[in-house]
Amino acid sequence: MKITQVEVIPLQRKLNQAFEGGTYRITNRFTLVTRIHTDEGLIGETFGGDEDGAQDKIVHCIRDYFAPLLVGEDPQNVERLWGKMWGRRVDLGNRSLHVLDMYNHAMYMQAIAAVDNALWDLLGKMHNTPVYKLLGGYRDRVPIIAIGGYYQAQKGQDQLNDEMMYYKSLGMAGVKFKVGRVSVREDIERVTRVREVVGDDFIIVCDANQAWHPREAIDFCRRAEGLNLGWIEEPVRWHDQFEGMRMVREATSIPVNAGQGEITAFGCRDLVINRCVDILNVDVTLAGGVTEWRRIAAMAGMFHVQMAHHEEPQIALHLLASVPNTLYVEIFPNYERDPMWVDLPIERPRVADGYMYLPDAPGFGIDLNHEVIERYRVE
Repeated sequence: MKITQVEVIPLQRKLNQAFEGGTYRITNRFTLVTRIHTDEGLIGETFGGDEDGAQDKIVHCIRDYFAPLLVGEDPQNVERLWGKMWGRRVDLGNRSLHVLDMYNHAMYMQAIAAVDNALWDLLGKMHNTPVYKLLGGYRDRVPIIAIGGYYQAQKGQDQLNDEMMYYKSLGMAGVKFKVGRVSVREDIERVTRVREVVGDDFIIVCDANQAWHPREAIDFCRRAEGLNLGWIEEPVRWHDQFEGMRMVREATSIPVNAGQGEITAFGCRDLVINRCVDILNVDVTLAGGVTEWRRIAAMAGMFHVQMAHHEEPQIALHLLASVPNTLYVEIFPNYERDPMWVDLPIERPRVADGYMYLPDAPGFGIDLNHEVIERYRVE
């Protein structure tokens, strides 16, 4: 079997309302559909990523650099093809300043991820096997948490409480709750009131999105010690990821989770060996795809670090089911926050009793609605 075409389709969808976390504001949903075509008619197809500012750079990288590199290759050689993409020099412009170099490197790694993930879907289809079984098949269901608790206009504590009870009614095991935009005292009050409403058996993890100085993060964690939090995610600002995060980790019994800002196994390695994290939530659609994620998970396991995942359940579910050191898959149950998760797959994995169940179909087991792709594609 040979690769005949590498196709990438950028999608953009305007959200009906804005959603705010600790340090950001979301008004659009972007994603990329990637297809690997073969001379035997099989097609690997996935979607993923949510690059707001430079989706065109990722598309340029795939179309102009990676596609010519991979056409004619055997798609089963995923490690070798990953190495070819990793070794390819790519000019995305705006070089010479370090910050712009890093920006381009991030786009480059997202481009590798898009292609690599589609290759794994194709590999599963070639062997008529779900990807999670190709990767090890450790479990056939993964606990599921909702992403919510956003700061929004006209959203008070009563609305927050109603939101959490709605997640419970959907069969979620818990929630990833946004903190970091208001004072520590106010955030503690928000989380405390939610804990009172949902009870002790509902998982609550908190995500600050790199909002705090270490002393603020430590203050939050110490005040939250009695709230039974599953983790505190990205507690410190972007420039203090090593020493700042280690300070937080040493000051609290709440597990520290980070890694979605890392784009390679090397960055995740440095978080682990510097004792900054208990959990890594590296994103397979940002950090080099399934092939790189497997390396990270194996390394993390040797240091007794657990793996979570930043969003993207259509791929994350398979990864989290494939190895033993994993936690929860995340989804946006709110259609307004992620309409693509609802509309793009023809059928989504089953959710019941706090778990998302693995599909039996080959590859990632999710067929995409091509009418939705055509409706929201951009050039």
